[in-house]
Amino acid sequence: MGSDERAIREVHSTWIDAVNAGDRNRLLGLMADDVVFLGPGQAPFGRDGFSVGFSGAHERAHIRCISELEEVVVVGEVAYTRSRDSLSVIPRTPSAGSGQAPGNAMQMAGHRITVYRKQPDGCWLLARDAHTL
Repeated sequence: MGSDERAIREVHSTWIDAVNAGDRNRLLGLMADDVVFLGPGQAPFGRDGFSVGFSGAHERAHIRCISELEEVVVVGEVAYTRSRDSLSVIPRTPSAGSGQAPGNAMQMAGHRITVYRKQPDGCWLLARDAHTL
């Protein structure tokens, strides 16, 4: 395994740790300024949309993500990872009309592909992310 692949695996691991900790600022530091996120049933969004959505989700629920890297490919200054993710979302309080009581976990699982770009200082930042959760 080369040093770039090790660095990308570390960024992936740091990303998942920050998601689980609810650390939005650490996540923002791991993404490129022009990042784009793609998910089912929603329009693509960037840093601002991520920041608002992530903060709101963590205010409403305890979120626990487990991500298993299945593939890491590095091609020059660009790389991608493919992973299998599972997410547990436990509401902090029931939302009106949701029918879900606090503590009842919602489970989701799916696949994710993430594109990274190597920066001039040698670090890798998340540039594109698409998931099927």
